[in-house]
Parts: sequence; structure tokens; C-alpha cells
Amino acid sequence: MSSSNRAAASDRGARRWLSAWLPVLFGVCVIATESTVYFGADHTTGPLRGIWEFVFGHLSDERWEVTHHLIRKTGHFVGYGLLGLMWLRAWWMTRPRAPFLYNALLALLGTALVASGDEFHQSFLPNRTGTYHDVILDCLGALVLMSATYVILRIGAPRRLTRVA
Repeated sequence: MSSSNRAAASDRGARRWLSAWLPVLFGVCVIATESTVYFGADHTTGPLRGIWEFVFGHLSDERWEVTHHLIRKTGHFVGYGLLGLMWLRAWWMTRPRAPFLYNALLALLGTALVASGDEFHQSFLPNRTGTYHDVILDCLGALVLMSATYVILRIGAPRRLTRVA
């Protein structure tokens, strides 16, 4: 292989690697941003309540507390579910010969590490709490979305699950 061909292949490989891993980096940065004092429940209740009441109408304070809690926990589930898919995609692109389950386990491990780090960080903030319950919820979100992805691929594109690149 000539040096220009090697350089072109190296450039394609670098672009593929960036294409695979930049979404993971972006997702981790979003979570790190949301893990600050500015996104604690005391700071999100006003804006979220305003949006909720604009769309659905007024809620009593007691009902809002429950609704706000559910909105925040849904955010954990969906946000980390999407992060799990980003991890899965990155592993899938950089380890194409590895079985889906192996890449999914690596993605779940990455999600669990980010979730644990996030909760550990929050335990030092005055208006946040770090709980293992949120780590479990985060990992469950990743597991559910990755399982749904597997089912969709199994039904719609079964050969992609056994591909050899």
C-alpha cells in the first residue's frame, strides 16, 4: 500500500472514530451540565411548572410536587437511555465484529460509570443529592432502549446483528 493510500485510510479511520465517539462525548457533556447546582429541583420547578401549566392547566402545589418529581425521573430514564444508545453506537462502529450483546454490555458499563460519577458529583452540591436509586434508574433507561434497539434490529435487519465488517 502506498503512503498516500495509507494516509487516506488513516484519515477515514480517524473520521470514523470521531463520528462514533463524538456523540458520546456530547452526551456526557450534556449530563455534566445538567449535574450542576443550576439544574437542581429548586431551579427547575419554576420553568417546568410554567411550561406544564401552559400546556395542561393549573395544578395544586401538592400535585405539582409529584409531577415535578416524575418529570425529573423521566428525564433521568430517557437521558441515560439515549446516552446508552450513543455508547452502543460507538462500540458498534469501532468493534463491528463483536457480538451485539458484547457491545451492549460495554455500553451499559459506560452508562453506569457516567451515572455513578454524576451521582457522586451531585453528592457534593448543596442543592443536589447523589443516590444509587438514580444510577439504577439511569441504567434501566439504557437497558430498555438498547433492548428495544435489539428487538427492532432483530425484526427489521437481522443480518446487521451478525455482520462481519
